[in-house]
Amino acid sequence: MPKTDYDGPILEIDKLSISFFTRLREIPAVMDFSVKVRPGEAVGLVGESGCGKSTVALGVMQDLGKNGRIVGGSIKFKGRDLAEMSAEELRDIRGSEIAMIYQEPMASLNPAMKIGKQLMEVPMIHQGMNEKDAYNRALQVVTDVKLPDPKRILGSYPHQLSGGQQQRIVIAMALMSEPSLLILDEPTTALDVTVEAAVVELVKDLGKKYGTSMLFISHNLGLVLETCDRICVMYSGEAVERGSIEDVFDKMQHPYTQALFRSIPLPGADKNARPLVAIPGNFPLPHERPKGCNFGPRCDYFEEGRCDQGFIPMAQVDAEARHETRCLKFKEIDWAAPLELADVKTKGDVGDVVLKMDNLKKYYEVAANAIFGGGSKKVVKANETLSFEARESETLAIVGESGCGKSTFAKVLMGLETATEGKILLGNKEIQDIPIEERDTKTVSDVQMVFQNPFDTLNPSMTVGRQIVRALEIFGIGEGDRDRTQRMLKLLDLVKLPREFADRMPRQLSGGQKQRVGIARAFAGDARIVVADEPVSALDVSVQAAVTDLLMEIQREHKTTLLFISHDLSIVRYLSDRVMVMYLGHVVELGTTDQVFAPPYHPYTEALLSAVPIADTSVKKKHIVLEGDIPSAMNPPSGCPFQTRCRWKSEVPGGLCEKEVPPVRQLAGNHQIKCHLDDRKLAEMEPVIEVGVAAE
Repeated sequence: MPKTDYDGPILEIDKLSISFFTRLREIPAVMDFSVKVRPGEAVGLVGESGCGKSTVALGVMQDLGKNGRIVGGSIKFKGRDLAEMSAEELRDIRGSEIAMIYQEPMASLNPAMKIGKQLMEVPMIHQGMNEKDAYNRALQVVTDVKLPDPKRILGSYPHQLSGGQQQRIVIAMALMSEPSLLILDEPTTALDVTVEAAVVELVKDLGKKYGTSMLFISHNLGLVLETCDRICVMYSGEAVERGSIEDVFDKMQHPYTQALFRSIPLPGADKNARPLVAIPGNFPLPHERPKGCNFGPRCDYFEEGRCDQGFIPMAQVDAEARHETRCLKFKEIDWAAPLELADVKTKGDVGDVVLKMDNLKKYYEVAANAIFGGGSKKVVKANETLSFEARESETLAIVGESGCGKSTFAKVLMGLETATEGKILLGNKEIQDIPIEERDTKTVSDVQMVFQNPFDTLNPSMTVGRQIVRALEIFGIGEGDRDRTQRMLKLLDLVKLPREFADRMPRQLSGGQKQRVGIARAFAGDARIVVADEPVSALDVSVQAAVTDLLMEIQREHKTTLLFISHDLSIVRYLSDRVMVMYLGHVVELGTTDQVFAPPYHPYTEALLSAVPIADTSVKKKHIVLEGDIPSAMNPPSGCPFQTRCRWKSEVPGGLCEKEVPPVRQLAGNHQIKCHLDDRKLAEMEPVIEVGVAAE
């Protein structure tokens, strides 16, 4: 079925410049940008938020709104300049020849229309297909994107599907008319890591099946490594490096690409001996770009009088012009030089137990018919018999997919919910039944939280300084206004923000800066325990490195216990001392980081590790894709919560997995696994991630 009527590049962007026009000025969003996508090829477009990736995609779709204009260069699709096409020709091409998949699936779906009807519209409008053929085509594509019970799905509304299923429907919709070019704009950011792995696998398979060329926009270098043939790195509106995956990952020739790799935790990175290196400074605003090289002010190799003069073109690294870089000094830089280590940080000694949970349960009772109420009640078992302890100066990571009960557990700990059963001991005090409004100030200031999205947690009408001072007032800290102001300034120093930020409003701060204010506020009352709920997942990789490092440093200084909730296992491996893996309300594995990341695994941990995209060509990874979605906590499976998706189930005799919840097994060194597999089978497990073995 591949479209073979054209054999040149499917997409050819040449010296493209796009600007947005406001009343005050012209804001250049993309400058001198070139990239080619050949038939059947996948090209990754990588860079941090604000670098112009999505603007390029919107330029290809000719959808720049009334303020955006292409001010230079050209975009050719199958040899034809899109700018010279009529509105009607563009309408025909969009959706049938070029399709785009967005980050947020619900933005592309009509909530009031059944899935089948939405899918059938595409070939009926673009190809004049009749209703019966369109239905069969929809059924075929929904089967292709590996959705269970395709007929039921076609008769469902979008809200009846999970996020992963919605995203698959959006992919199905894009594939309905077999486009020649598929643009994917961060298509998996909102999905769990196991669902992401399945969706990425799916996109690769479908690309081969339909012969579709792809432009894959992402900030996740590991995902690009797994899905693309070539890569283009963007910084501040320009392409700074282009080449094959191997060229750019193994023989990078631009300081920004190098800096990006240094700020992501790869397997084997050690937080104390080899901390992540954050990129210094901030991303320039489009109307405040420096002269010469845009990356100059943040670059380790910057040379005054040379790097800050005039326009810097792309240069060829090799004779075949397959690998290019926008750096004047790429031949002079020693790319293999080892990283100069900062001071090796010593980790604070892990102290006494500060927090203990004993058989904690949290159940919710909901009406079986939620819309009309009444009728029978159903119980949602959000947390099932959680038991663990956390010590002073320790980082305990809590890992699992959405719906596994991580956030419920955090709410009970914070006092936003009370426990159904079991105990939570903070020091020697039981707090499981005390809601937050009845907790004394000391307890409230002892347990603080840093949230996932810094935008939601700051008051938009209050200055940064005032928000921190307010926390100090609530915790009863400080002798008076002057004392509190001094403490607030010290907290800004602690999170490495300039003191003048005290007078700024949240809207004047970037995402990473807002997150630092959230951290400063959490530490205002000398918190003993900080619950960090996905604190870096909304941030760019270079900012993630800085915020992660900051949390570690404050922990060293204040001996804080950090409960780090995350689904990003790369950061978990880098940060944590111990890891607790949760699935559907149960703790399925608990141990030190080394124990959890090495066999024997709980079968769910094994699948989680396999799903993590790793931006390293020397890593060999076992390939395990989980079938199906996480069951609902309202209707959990019988027996082991993981048995519906487990690849080891057939190794347990007598259907035990479907009948009984497994007991918690103690392996060597306090390593716990909740699984029916016998010791012999556990011992046979092989490592999922092997470092230093070239990927096949």
